[in-house]
Amino acid sequence: MFCVAGLNQSPTSVSFKVLPEEFEELCQREGFRPAPYTAKYNWVMVDDLNRMGIREWEKFTKQSYELVKAKLSPKLKKELGL
Repeated sequence: MFCVAGLNQSPTSVSFKVLPEEFEELCQREGFRPAPYTAKYNWVMVDDLNRMGIREWEKFTKQSYELVKAKLSPKLKKELGL
């Protein structure tokens, strides 16, 4: 899991993992806050996915994927073909 969207709500909220140095900065932006239950792992939550443009979403979702993938065990990476 590297990105979680609340599809059953409007506006759609989204949580994702960020670099430690980005966490505080993003949490200061309007509509952003530490993600419930996962903030200690540098996850942020944005209350409306429209608060970021497509380029930011591409950057942060790719980065979140890579951050989560890097923490997987070698065995699980092999099982997943990563």
